[in-house]
Amino acid sequence: MKAIFISAFQAFYEEIIAIFDQLQIRGFSYWSETQGRGTFTGIPHYGTHAWPALNCSFLTFVEDHKVDELLEALRKMDQTAEQQGVRAFVMPCEKMM
Repeated sequence: MKAIFISAFQAFYEEIIAIFDQLQIRGFSYWSETQGRGTFTGIPHYGTHAWPALNCSFLTFVEDHKVDELLEALRKMDQTAEQQGVRAFVMPCEKMM
């Protein structure tokens, strides 16, 4: 089992939900407004007058065999608007109840 944290431009919300549905990933937590900027490129998403865009974030836990498929789907989505940005971070999930 892996924990996957996803941060993305807010406009990608519905596409990410569609990816979850396609891959039969049911459980997730969602933050509708998160701020940030890319490590190397992309525009900042601060929700301010100068930088009005915002990100959203997801946390989901998936079986190991779904990780690569989810990351590839997110990568394809990111390529449609690289300046807006999508990032996903995979972490081990040691225990859950």
